[in-house]
Amino acid sequence: MDQQIAYLGLGIMGGAMAANLAKAGFPVLGWNRTPGRPGAKLAESHGARITETADDAVKQADVVFLCLSDVADIEEMLLGDNSVSKVAKPGTLFIDMSTTGPECAQKLHHELSQQHLRFLDAPVSGGDVGAKNATLTIMVGGDNGDFQEARPLFDCLGKSVTYCGPSGSGQAVKLCNQILCAVNMVAITESIHLAKSVGVDPQLVVDICSTGAGGSWALTNLGPKIIQEDRKPGFKIKDMLKDLRLVEELLTDDQALPGTELAMQNFQRAMSDTPDGGDQGTQAMIRAYRQKSS
Repeated sequence: MDQQIAYLGLGIMGGAMAANLAKAGFPVLGWNRTPGRPGAKLAESHGARITETADDAVKQADVVFLCLSDVADIEEMLLGDNSVSKVAKPGTLFIDMSTTGPECAQKLHHELSQQHLRFLDAPVSGGDVGAKNATLTIMVGGDNGDFQEARPLFDCLGKSVTYCGPSGSGQAVKLCNQILCAVNMVAITESIHLAKSVGVDPQLVVDICSTGAGGSWALTNLGPKIIQEDRKPGFKIKDMLKDLRLVEELLTDDQALPGTELAMQNFQRAMSDTPDGGDQGTQAMIRAYRQKSS
């Protein structure tokens, strides 16, 4: 496998994805803004080489993956005064696996094309478990030819890889996914809260309802964490709130999403309940219900 891969952003998700690409035999150069983080160590332990600067990784790469925090970080990395695009080889394919929204993706696609560079938006769903186990759902927008070229790489990262259409389409589908995740968390936390309030073992909700019409990935995987009061993030509350704000930005004045608004309120309440609330996993929404009942 002679394609040189760069992976920028080796956090909870990016580190695991870089590790899976390296395990599959691709040469991977990884970079993280904060050195020595667990994700970087994970990627390195599976064969990725960690570089001191992002430029060092990108200038040697044929394909550059990015998994950063938000729109500002991505735009600074790719379009800023010291952007890595300035050292990239012509024709380099950039793949953004962050959630940045359709408008950002379309902007990046346009601006990079002016520099003879290529771009795919490829946000993911599946959390840290999916990233580690290479079972992510990947939603891709951009040129179909670029998607087909990158397909073998995506197949190392996920079990469901779908081309969604032109630039920004992957991001649009991902925001729909985030609505489903956010509103589903409202239902899960309310169900567990109700079970506890009437003296029913909440584990029964997970064990029984997961096999019925109310079942979901989140109930099966995050329900036990709620019961065990495990707040460790697979996906942080502050990142979910960022994604839901991107949803809000797409709405016209006459549109309303009351379920999404309720989820945002609950996440905000849970986040404000403790100093590190934003860095806890989305399952910590249960804190919002504890506040209401206290």
